[in-house]
Amino acid sequence: METVEKLDKRCGIMKATLELVGEHGFHGAPMALVAERAGVAAGTIYRYFESKDVLINEIYYYLEGRFFQAVMADYPEGETVRNRFLHIGKVLVRYCISSPLEARFLEQFRNSPYGDAHRREKFFGNGGKDIIFELFSEAAAAGITKPLPLAVLFSLAFSPLMAVCGDHIRNFVQLDEETIDGVVRGCWDAIRQ
Repeated sequence: METVEKLDKRCGIMKATLELVGEHGFHGAPMALVAERAGVAAGTIYRYFESKDVLINEIYYYLEGRFFQAVMADYPEGETVRNRFLHIGKVLVRYCISSPLEARFLEQFRNSPYGDAHRREKFFGNGGKDIIFELFSEAAAAGITKPLPLAVLFSLAFSPLMAVCGDHIRNFVQLDEETIDGVVRGCWDAIRQ
């Protein structure tokens, strides 16, 4: 069992990396700067994370887990595909605008080779399928969505949501509940048959 001190250092390293990537991107977060921000020696990081790639991926999976916990709270199981999609979309937007640092990290991850590898595994590999993937698969099989590849449907549905969240974080637009509802419904309209 890890001691509290080890957990604190591990969390500190992850938090420092999350902050630096959110502020400067992956290339602007060298391990030396992560160590400085986390208040540890550079070599200490490698006691907790084999490499920067492992660290980045662990942060992503941690954030993905937090997001899916939020999705599952009050998830409308058994309701229409549309209602489940609307729930997921609204949770995504609220999650991102309430956690701008995490949203910036997720945006960086998605638009990087890390995100490419993750998406490739999700769509073409043996990666575990999540509730969103299953929902889209169900919708496509039932002819509810446009007859497009799942990767395209995901892009049509979620890329605009992430862009709008980024615009909110950058103060280009203010997202209130009515606007969130309208944006998520617009993304549903983009993918539905």
